[in-house]
Parts: sequence; C-alpha cells; structure tokens
Amino acid sequence: MKVAVVGATGLVGTKMIQVLEERNFPVTELIPVASEKSVGKEITYKSKKYKVVGMQTAIELKPEVALFSAGGSTSLEWAPKFAAAGITVIDNSSAWRMDATKKLVVPEINANELTRNDKIIANPNCSTIQMVVALNPLHKKYKIKRVVVSTYQSVTGTGVKAVTQLMNERKGIKGEMAYAYPIDLNVIPQIDVFTDNGYTKEEMKMVKETVKIMGDESIRVTATTVRIPVMGGHSESVNVEFENEFELNDIRIILQNEPGIILVDDVKNLKYPMPMDAHEKDEVFVGRLRRDETQEKTLNMWIVSDNLRKGAATNAIQIAEYLMKKGLL
Repeated sequence: MKVAVVGATGLVGTKMIQVLEERNFPVTELIPVASEKSVGKEITYKSKKYKVVGMQTAIELKPEVALFSAGGSTSLEWAPKFAAAGITVIDNSSAWRMDATKKLVVPEINANELTRNDKIIANPNCSTIQMVVALNPLHKKYKIKRVVVSTYQSVTGTGVKAVTQLMNERKGIKGEMAYAYPIDLNVIPQIDVFTDNGYTKEEMKMVKETVKIMGDESIRVTATTVRIPVMGGHSESVNVEFENEFELNDIRIILQNEPGIILVDDVKNLKYPMPMDAHEKDEVFVGRLRRDETQEKTLNMWIVSDNLRKGAATNAIQIAEYLMKKGLL
C-alpha cells in the first residue's frame, strides 16, 4: 500500500511516519510530501531512504491514502485534488472538521460511519480527541448534559517554533517567538486567535467538535484553553454533568474496561495521570475521579494524552487501519 504523508518534515508529520513504523502499517512505498523548499530532502522509514516530493508529484504517484498535516490552507487547496484522483485523505488540520459533508472521526467512537465514498476524512483537534475518548463510554451509560473543560496544553501543540522558543528561554537565548509572551515560567490563557464571543478558536473547536463526534447536539460544552511550558502531552480538568445518577465505582469500572483508556486513580499513593506518563503512548490516561460536591450527578475528572500521538498522528493512522480492515481503501 502506497502511503503519502503530507507535511512529512513537521512535528506531526514526523510523528506519523514514526507511528506508521511502530504499528507496522502495511506500507509498500512511503511518499513523504512537503513544501517546495523541502523537496529533495531524505526521510528514513524502516531503514530505507525516501526523497521528499511536491504535491503534484505525490498525486501522480497514486497513493491509496494520504495523511495530511500541513495546515488548513494547504488542505483546503490540495485535499480535494488528492480526493479527485481517488486518494483517501485523512486530514489533521481544522479545514474540514466542521464541514457538514465530511466525517469527523475518533475510531473508538464513530469509525463505523465511514464508507468507501468518504475521500476526505477529518481528524479532530488534539484536545477534543482525548476528552471525547474518555467521555463517550460515560455518555452511553449516563447521558451527558454539560461539560466544563479547562486545558493545560503543551508547546508541541503549536509546533517546532514554539518548542524552540521554550528551549531558548530555558537557556537564556533571545530568538524567534511563537507566542506573544514568554512561555517558560509562564502560563498563557490563549490558544489560537480570539473570536467575536471572547472565546478562542481552540475553545470553540472543543465545543463544536465534541457535539459532532458524539452525535448529540444536546451536549453543552464550555472551554478555556491554556498553553503551559511542558514539552509534550496535553492535560484537561473536566467537569461533567450527567442526566442520570452514577456511582463512582461504576465509573471506574467503565473506564478500566474501555479500549484506549488507562485509569490512573489512586490518590492515596499519589497516582494520577501526568504528561510525562503519557509521553510516546497512544492511550488516554484518566484519573482524579471525584464527585462535584456542589452539584448533583456531576463528576470531576483529569484527562492526559500525548497530543502528537493520540491527539494527531495515531488517531489518523487508526482511521486508516479501520478503513483497511473494512476493505474501504
């Protein structure tokens, strides 16, 4: 199977190539794709070197699937061209997520909606993915009414420029800034640009994507997204109000038995999820389970995941694995 990785030299593209190798996806030929300035560079995959090519060359090479991680404007321009050539595009940008004609997929939740006709499939926002993986099994049992989420997101979610800024600040070096402010020894309560309602685009992504993925417009979500000086792994404090009453022990049992979730909830022994635990892991880690004592039928929980893996690369490749398994590629 020929697989194109568009944005192959970026943080997520590099991680996609790593995850393809780790999960032993049946790649017969890797087609690394990037901007013109990167064409000709070499990418190593399974000890073999592949030259980076441009967009049009990639289409002409006719891959079965193209994993896109090259930004929204690139996806808007090129994903339809790949799709028109019969190539299935799994896109990691925000370009197609809220398009009513495109599926927004987290495999554990709604991969069964996919058909052979879905040639552009949207990969959700990293902070949304980890939250809905944890919430969906609870929604099935107790029906979610409202979610209040505050995120603590790592600099890798912004990209190489932000990682460089953090490292430069640690070393006392002045350099190019990814953010309007220093990030080391600081917390920035803004991810993406502000919209007219005072929320950022990242916050509104979490609101809208959660409803679309879980297929229930009655779920109300409000979010505050925050950038913190952590190298990798997003964390979330989530307050969930259910329609139905629950027992904490039942919540634990549901989460323990759910594929893709690891429960780390032993406060007596100071065991709870942290970004360092999720590093290079594909699972979503959940802990700090406790009742909200100010409101009935409401749960507090803490959710952590590697944003470059389950939040981006792994989720996209799991979609490809599902399509392959069902004979849809």
